[in-house]
This record gives sequence, C-alpha cells and structure tokens, in this order.
Amino acid sequence: MTIKSDSRHLYLQVIDRLKRDIEAGVYKEKEKLPSEFELAKQLGVSRATLREALRILEEENVIIRRHGVGTFVNAKPLFTSGIEQLTSVTDMIIQADMEPGTIFLSSGTQSPTEEDMRRFDCQPEEEIFVVERVRTANGDPVVYCLDKIPVKHFPENYDYNDESLFSLLDRIGNRTISHAVAQIEPFGYHEKVSPILQCDPETALLVLKQLHFDETDEPILYSVNYFKADKFSFHVLRKRF
Repeated sequence: MTIKSDSRHLYLQVIDRLKRDIEAGVYKEKEKLPSEFELAKQLGVSRATLREALRILEEENVIIRRHGVGTFVNAKPLFTSGIEQLTSVTDMIIQADMEPGTIFLSSGTQSPTEEDMRRFDCQPEEEIFVVERVRTANGDPVVYCLDKIPVKHFPENYDYNDESLFSLLDRIGNRTISHAVAQIEPFGYHEKVSPILQCDPETALLVLKQLHFDETDEPILYSVNYFKADKFSFHVLRKRF
C-alpha cells in the first residue's frame, strides 16, 4: 500500500491515493480512518507528509477531523447546483431523483422591519407574510427555509402542500421570479436550525440569502435557506472578460 515515487510531491501522491481508496470503498462514508501513525506507516510516508495531505483533504471537504476523536470520511453531497443558476430547492431535490417534501413550522403576517422596508421599498403599515419550513428529500430534512413576501404580492387562498414558492407565485400570484441577488455564508452549529435538520455537532451549514426580483425588477421574495453542508454542494462558473 506504500506510495510509489514519482515526480510529484509526496503529499500530492498521498491525496490521490486516499481519494482513490475512498472512491473504491476501502474507506466508506462517515468511517473513521486509521490513526496518523498507522496510516503513515501503511503509506510509507512521514507523519508530516500525511498531515499536509489530510489538511488539504479537509479543506476540500473530503474528510473531517474531530478533535480528540479521529479523522472521518465525509459523506458526498447529494445535491449539486451552480450558484449562478436560480433553481428552487424543490427542483434541486427532484433533479437528484428524490422526492421533495415540506414540514411547515409556522406562518403568518408581521410588520416590516427596517431591513424589510429597505429590501421591498415598502411602508411601515404594509405587512409582510413570513413562512418557516423544512424541506425534505425522501423524508429526510435537508434545508431550513425562512421566506418573506410582502402581503400585497402573496397569493390569496395559499395552499401549502409541497409546492415551491417559485411555482406558487407563477401559478397563482402571476409574478414570475426572473433573477436574484444572492449571498452565501458558511455557518457552524446553529442552536435552532441544526437540531431541526438533525445535524451532527460537527456538520456545518451553508446559508444562502437571496432577494428575488420579478421581470420588472421589483423585489418580491426574500429567502434565508440553511443547507446541510454534507448534503449540498454549490459551484460557480467564472469567465474571464
């Protein structure tokens, strides 16, 4: 199992070898790797070389190191999406050949906050509809969603079901979302959201905040979505101009 010499740095060879072993099922998802001493001995490299390889694998989210416990193989994301693509959570789940579902936590109207008034360019007397949901994939909770829509844009006789708000606004509200301004942030353990999503203490969250606009550039929906980082992966296509 030792690393064969080639022209590359040893730590790069270790990275490739461990990735191949994980892909081949030698080390399975969420399985603990051998200790640094044992793994370095098996690969025929120094512990310093191994640690550099593990550091990079952790940055790439291939493994996770738990202090005082050990190093584990991360689960592969079930859902991937280009961040430049405006796709609903429902569509992302369907594209992964899984069944989307919804657990409704709360809904109602409230007076706009100062940030709401800036976002939607609304007055203090204009109410905001707020809905709090958990989106599921094959019954498992994967995304916590908090959505805000000015009441004047919200469809009457709203029927929750499992429909995405994008589809609902298209079908009933006659407001088509055409684009959004997004901000994505990494987040560690969240006292409220992490237990709802049944996250392990080490499982990180990806927070996607989006202000959605219709075809006339009017803001109609603000969403804060907490994605389980071990289930979702986002990428962006960057072009040189």
